[in-house]
Amino acid sequence: MFKRSADEILKEALQTAPAVLLSGARQVGKSTLCLDRDSEYRVFDNLTEREAALNDPVGYIASLPKPIILDEIQKVPEVLEGIKMDIDKKRTNGTFLLTGSANVLDMKKAKDTLAGRLIEIQMWPLSQKEFNHKPDENLIDQLFKKGVESLQASAVDYNGLMTAVVNGGYPEIHKITSLRGKSLWFNAYISTYVERDIRDVGELRDISAFIRFYNIIAPRSCALLNKSDLASDANLSEATISNYLSMLEMIYQISLVPPYSSNISKRFIKSPKMFMTDSGLFCHLLGISSAEELIQSKHKGDVVETFVYTELLKHISYSVSQPKMYHYRTNDKKEIDFIIEKAGKIFAIEVKSGQSIKKDAFKHITDFQNKSDKEIIGIVFYGGDTVLSFGTVVNPRFALPLNMFF
Repeated sequence: MFKRSADEILKEALQTAPAVLLSGARQVGKSTLCLDRDSEYRVFDNLTEREAALNDPVGYIASLPKPIILDEIQKVPEVLEGIKMDIDKKRTNGTFLLTGSANVLDMKKAKDTLAGRLIEIQMWPLSQKEFNHKPDENLIDQLFKKGVESLQASAVDYNGLMTAVVNGGYPEIHKITSLRGKSLWFNAYISTYVERDIRDVGELRDISAFIRFYNIIAPRSCALLNKSDLASDANLSEATISNYLSMLEMIYQISLVPPYSSNISKRFIKSPKMFMTDSGLFCHLLGISSAEELIQSKHKGDVVETFVYTELLKHISYSVSQPKMYHYRTNDKKEIDFIIEKAGKIFAIEVKSGQSIKKDAFKHITDFQNKSDKEIIGIVFYGGDTVLSFGTVVNPRFALPLNMFF
């Protein structure tokens, strides 16, 4: 059993609002976390429960014992109206704990977003801090409150790092010891959960076309989103591509990172970057099943960057700081993997998959620092085990081991 970083956040949210929505992909541990609460539990995977809720959403909610946990709420978004009416009759914090493997607030049927009545918490697969029983260590909060000097490298070696990248963060995958067993689990995850949830959140007339599209986007994690190219490769219309991407975002299988822009005298690329949200599933779709295969793969750089993105996403989601994350790319091909910004303070982050680092790895960060009047700290994560300084007092730049995420 892993203690989750979202646990304390969930407790605080239930004390603050009458309804809390815990959303995230299937099998990330939402139900396990919720079942620790002393509340009645109903799940809409149960056909009888779902039919009752669909038949009379308002009456169904009114009849429930409170407080109540309603699992897989995306299957019956119609009950949100009943929840709103129940809260407005008697507002008591912590009455409704909802879970969803799709972002129910973005669904067409969910017209009422429970504004002013609900707090949403996004939950992700296990972070490496959670996996190593350090759920309260938040790298993002440490960076913004105490700086790079507060971070400590762990004892994880390069092979251990690559193994963690290949496994990803789904809790169930860490219970499986064989490579074949892990492959079977990932295959079942796609066919059982991804396909089913896609049908729940939108109209899907051609499942084979969707699966073809899903396999096409896998090698493009870390790439700029180009719908025209995707449409051409998948032999689908751009409208269909947009619909598929939207649905994959809703079920937390992909994430789009918006472009950074400022008043610096350069023209910025306006397209978002697309990432898979789990490096393990990403590796599976690429046919990578071991650390050795990853180290030899032509996709190693993209996979490691995806891993760092997913770790940063988790830390940001669970942080007190709550900064924004962007990617940086100019038309003259200056690129920085991630820009993390809050209140004028910026961490410019590059990712390198190798075990050594050179000054040249900081060239675009250095250019960014020189052209901006903001406080910018440059970081390059790499596969070594030593913290190194490559900057100055005015423009600090650090090479940090990837095992700091562990």
